[in-house]
Amino acid sequence: MNAVLSLGANTGHRAANLHAALEALGAVEGITVDAVSTFVESAPVGTVRDQPDFLNAVALVSTSLDPHALLRACHAVEAEVGLDRSTKVPDGPRPIDVDVVTCGGLVLTEDGLVLPHPRAHERTFVLGPWLELDPDAELPGPHGGPVAGLLRAIS
Repeated sequence: MNAVLSLGANTGHRAANLHAALEALGAVEGITVDAVSTFVESAPVGTVRDQPDFLNAVALVSTSLDPHALLRACHAVEAEVGLDRSTKVPDGPRPIDVDVVTCGGLVLTEDGLVLPHPRAHERTFVLGPWLELDPDAELPGPHGGPVAGLLRAIS
């Protein structure tokens, strides 16, 4: 199945953290990194605004993992690159963040996993890099649609 992952980092050496996460993802059995977008800079979003800007990327991956196993793999990669989820501040600074944006065309909410990512449709740092990799991309779900149109709506 195909999946879209969003990566971001705003502490430490941001580009090195993104590269390390991508390498670690590619080393996970059952995940193949097929394409990686250009790295883009973005201002923080959410409740914690006083923090460094993020460096973001989107990766298109093929996976034999189910969505929950893919999420666990992403969390393991985050830990490997230096994120301590026990002290992570929601919307706060972090050395790496790896989110599952979509997994196949699945729409689900179960056991702490929401697909597609509930805020993907409003994030230019997800939609823009994704569109770069796949001009025909479609976000599934109630806030979904063609990624190009979603990006135009928020730009």
